[in-house]
Amino acid sequence: MRATLRQAGRATVHLTVAAAVAFGTYLFITVLLITAIGTVAVIGAWLLPETVLLVRRIAGAKRRLTTAWTGREIPEAYQIIDGPLTERLRTAVRDPGTLTDLRWMAAYYVYGALLLLALPLWPVGLVVDGVGCGLLGRRAVVLPWISRLADREADWSTSLLRPSPKALLAARVERLTATRADAIAAHGAELRRIERDLHDGTQARLVALSMRIGLAKRAYDHDPGAARRFLDDAQEQAEQALTELRHVVRGIHPPILTDRGLVGAVRALAAGAGLRVTVDVAGLEEDGPRAPAAVEAAAYFVVAEALTNAARHSGSPTASVRIARMRRGLRVEVADQGHGGAREASGSGLLGMRRRVAALDGSVLMSSPAGGPTVIEVELPCVW
Repeated sequence: MRATLRQAGRATVHLTVAAAVAFGTYLFITVLLITAIGTVAVIGAWLLPETVLLVRRIAGAKRRLTTAWTGREIPEAYQIIDGPLTERLRTAVRDPGTLTDLRWMAAYYVYGALLLLALPLWPVGLVVDGVGCGLLGRRAVVLPWISRLADREADWSTSLLRPSPKALLAARVERLTATRADAIAAHGAELRRIERDLHDGTQARLVALSMRIGLAKRAYDHDPGAARRFLDDAQEQAEQALTELRHVVRGIHPPILTDRGLVGAVRALAAGAGLRVTVDVAGLEEDGPRAPAAVEAAAYFVVAEALTNAARHSGSPTASVRIARMRRGLRVEVADQGHGGAREASGSGLLGMRRRVAALDGSVLMSSPAGGPTVIEVELPCVW
């Protein structure tokens, strides 16, 4: 009986909040009428985009309320209303999400007041179920109907607020357009970095090497000792040029990924991170199936960047890396117990990490409250 009462109480609270939202939509009819009249009269056309934004906020509040009851998130798929008035009007009218929200609001005028059906069930349920459960040991039959009403209200809201396939496709295209732009920008920045490293480092070493060899050739006949010194300097310059070339190549695609795979490469990163790093691998083996090369490279750079940031900024002597194979992707988590406070705008490389992952249609979640810990979770979709 106690569990039934608690569930009925939760359902009543849900229906009460839902009724409050419905009452707000009743009052919102005035705004809709003013907007319709103003739009028809042209002089009030600027009200239309603002009204659509208000409708979105109301629908968003209802989505969060329904998610809290069902535990299933209802996605949003809206086009951004921005720019000149004509563009804002065009977006507000053509966005499929506008029709979805208005259809839900119209239906909510009817089913939003299910609380009126739930309230009379309480006195009846307390008597009937109190006697049946307390004295006769039977199951409750009246109070569960309050939960069923809340479930029905949430089901209707979920069905009406779920974006249409057209809206989801439009949001998907918009997101891919943004990630493509970020990928192009990141690619351009990477090319400029490689060009700068080659020009300022390797090219300078090779020029110095050529000069040393030329001086050695000139001094070979009349001063063999000087020629030997020039050749020694040339050998040193050649070794430094090779070292810098290896550094540039590792920035493009680390050879260790090709040789040892992601697991071996991450273990090597952990060994040289300057921290005590634990590596936990789930579902992956060094000699087992491997993710695509682009996914492995993105995961490797995420771990490398996160461990570098932890060593430089976190103040923590330890860190942990977890790599897990999912059914349709790869999950990477890097955590440290430092003082937290990491921000993308602080020049820590987190923005570049997010762009690299977004280019593969992945996701990045970072939690770094003041006082720590810092946890970076990355999911990269792929086919095994």
